[in-house]
Amino acid sequence: MDLSNRTVLVVGGTSGIGRELARRFAAAGSTVAVAGRSPQALSELAGEGFGAFAVDVTDGARVASMRDAVLARYPGLDTVVTMSGVMLMEDLRDPAHFEAARTTIDTNLVGTIRVVDAFTPHLVGRGAGTFITVTSGIAFLPFPPMPAYAASKAAVHAYSEALRAQLDGTGVGVVELIPPAVVTAGQEKINPRALPLDAFATEVMDLLSQDPTPDEILVKAVHMHRWAERDGTYADLVAQRSQALSMLPGRAG
Repeated sequence: MDLSNRTVLVVGGTSGIGRELARRFAAAGSTVAVAGRSPQALSELAGEGFGAFAVDVTDGARVASMRDAVLARYPGLDTVVTMSGVMLMEDLRDPAHFEAARTTIDTNLVGTIRVVDAFTPHLVGRGAGTFITVTSGIAFLPFPPMPAYAASKAAVHAYSEALRAQLDGTGVGVVELIPPAVVTAGQEKINPRALPLDAFATEVMDLLSQDPTPDEILVKAVHMHRWAERDGTYADLVAQRSQALSMLPGRAG
């Protein structure tokens, strides 16, 4: 993928990985817009020269409004990165976890579908373009304290595979970015071995710039997640990660 002359929208790009990728695309020479919920972050990004658009991916009408505003300003849009997401811990012994599960699925999975649906006619109509969906190593190697997060990201993986198959022949590609734990706001508290954001973004951009671009963007640190079942390490790794259930209230000790 030539990163130097694209028109990119990063949905969920107001913080963390999304914000850094937006900056990396811009530094490579692309025109970049960002969409998200934080008015303060959007204002800051607009001050940096990015297009900034408010959106809540759990609201279909707002997604449609954002799409119309983006395409009015950037009719040549050719790349849509959809990465809005929430990470919530849940204790499945407590039925009250259901609201966290509902929020997670609606944001991470259904929100992704809403964004993809909103821009598919435009990209197919152009006959060229790319969707970049964002899943997680947790989609392939669950982190037991976050069951709905794992389920939502596994579903986005499957959805990305189906989307790629259905868009075959249209000129629109589908690339799945699969991050490991990355140091963003608070992530280092969950996993002190999380990959530094700068190193992660550098590796991602190198992989994206390959020709042809891989269907899956796998930094080295996520290989242990992606290939755990193939490598026969899955059961042991899930058992290790299950020790983190002590993080849940009432489970310590």
